Amino acid sequence: MAKVTENSFRDVNIAFANELSLICDEEGVNVWELIQLANRHPRVNILQPGPGVGGHCIAVDPWFIVARNPKQAKLIRTARDVNDGKPLWVIDKVKARAEKFKHPVIACLGLTFKADIDDLRESPAMGIVRKLKEENIGNLLVCEPNIESHDEFELVNLEQALPLADIILLLVDHKQFRTLKAADLKEKIVIDTRGIIK
Repeated sequence: MAKVTENSFRDVNIAFANELSLICDEEGVNVWELIQLANRHPRVNILQPGPGVGGHCIAVDPWFIVARNPKQAKLIRTARDVNDGKPLWVIDKVKARAEKFKHPVIACLGLTFKADIDDLRESPAMGIVRKLKEENIGNLLVCEPNIESHDEFELVNLEQALPLADIILLLVDHKQFRTLKAADLKEKIVIDTRGIIK
């Protein structure tokens, strides 16, 4: 119970950040700037939003509490729904931006469930890229610097992907991507789900 409680706590806190990102998008507010300002309060520590929640613990463990206590676990269930819904929101963003092209080239940056690892378990980035491929939204250039090959996607490096892309979809904040600057991508449509492109 202690282990699933720890991971449920994390999930609820990530859901708060993810829900804030949805609200800020509609209000025209930079969510990362907002969180940075709010976190100046000594008792506030809002986490960073992203494209969803992955991994074999945080995305799974809350469901054990929900399954055992469905009537009481309302907040935990809602947090799971928010986090599970975030990849669909990202996909909708890509589709909306892709409409201006006949068949855009989309550079999908990152497949793992968090930065600087090679673990793809329960990765929201994987789910997003799979759905874009399944719906034939564009020509996908998949860049994942922490794995050598993948069964579903032909991997390219960042230097190959950037010049060819119409849309840059940043899904994982790997160190290789943290040097990207908006000024260098001004001809591109950028969808930064991690808030690292300055």
